[in-house]
Amino acid sequence: MACHEVAALRLGLMNVLGIVDEAERQHELAELGNAAEAPGPVRALAQARDFAELGRFYDAALAELSSKVSRMSAGDPKLAYYRSLMILTKKVELDLANQREMLARMYRDLEELHDFVHEIFPAQD
Repeated sequence: MACHEVAALRLGLMNVLGIVDEAERQHELAELGNAAEAPGPVRALAQARDFAELGRFYDAALAELSSKVSRMSAGDPKLAYYRSLMILTKKVELDLANQREMLARMYRDLEELHDFVHEIFPAQD
């Protein structure tokens, strides 16, 4: 069993953060197997190029996972694993939202700090 959503998110984060680690990349691609090339949100997430895509594609991958879990029969031996995966991916979803908010707050704060510097040291032409 593979945690495709987590592996794809790690690949997407590598892209967004500029992490170049071929061994890690190959490890995550191996985890994804055919899902790395199959059309859909997992492949799109693995190929995300910015934070907005990362969030959008992760949400889509979670929706697909949730749909898959909801179709599983109560007697499926993999159901417990997939329910656990739903918990893990929810935690990651919350962490990703928190990081997005922290970066957005930093972006807003930079403008306030910039204005404050100019209050103390007015711009000279």
